[in-house]
Amino acid sequence: MWFFGTCAQALVVAVMISSASSAEVTVSQSNDPAAAIEAQVTTLLGVERATIGKVSPQRLTALAGTIGPVTHPSPAKTAAQLTPTVVRYERNWIASQAAPTGNAEFQCLAKALYFEARGESMKGQFAVAEVILNRRDSRHYPKSICGVVNQGGRGGCQFSFVCDGRADRIREKGAYAISARIARLMLDGAPRVLTAGATHFHTRAVRPSWSRRFAKTASIGAHVFYRQPG
Repeated sequence: MWFFGTCAQALVVAVMISSASSAEVTVSQSNDPAAAIEAQVTTLLGVERATIGKVSPQRLTALAGTIGPVTHPSPAKTAAQLTPTVVRYERNWIASQAAPTGNAEFQCLAKALYFEARGESMKGQFAVAEVILNRRDSRHYPKSICGVVNQGGRGGCQFSFVCDGRADRIREKGAYAISARIARLMLDGAPRVLTAGATHFHTRAVRPSWSRRFAKTASIGAHVFYRQPG
C-alpha cells in the first residue's frame, strides 16, 4: 500500500509538471524534469502491476483482511504540508483571491514582484517569484526572502530596483494588488513548476556573461530563466 501510494503521488507530481507549460512558456527540454519523472513512474507502475498479477485471488483476499485501519495525518498537517495550492494563472482568478497580509518576508516578495515584473503576464510574475524562493532555499544565497531581494554584489544589486537610485514608491495600486496576491499564493505553497528550479533571469534585451555558463530552463514573456550549477 505504501508503494502504491508513493507511485500515485509521483504520478500526480508528473501530471502537474507536464501541464504547467503553455504556448506562453517555453521550457528547455534538456533541463525539463517531467520526462524523467514520467518514465520512472511508468516503470514503477508496470512492476507493481506485474507483481500483483502473480498473486492468486485467494491470497489477495487474505492479505486485504490483514490490513488494519489506515491512519492519516491531522487535518492541520494535511492542509499545510500535503495539499499543494491550486493555482490558475489568470488575472481575474488572482484578483478574486482575498486581500493578502503578511510579515516582512511577504512584503519583500510582493515588492520585488511589483518592481521587477509587474509588466509581465501572470506566469511571468509567478516565475520571478520562483527564482526568489529558489535562491532563498539555495546554499549560495541568503536564507531569507528579504536577504535575497536586498543582496548586493560586485556588479551591483541582484535585483535592479533595489539600487537604481529611484524612490521605491508604489504608484500602480492595481498592479501591486496582483503582485501581493501572487506573493501570498507562493508563500502558501503554490507549486514551482514554471522554471525548473531557476535561480537567475534576464530580459531578452541583454545577455549577461553568466548566461553562457548556466543551464537555460525556460523563456516566459520578456524573461529568460537559468539554473545555477550546483
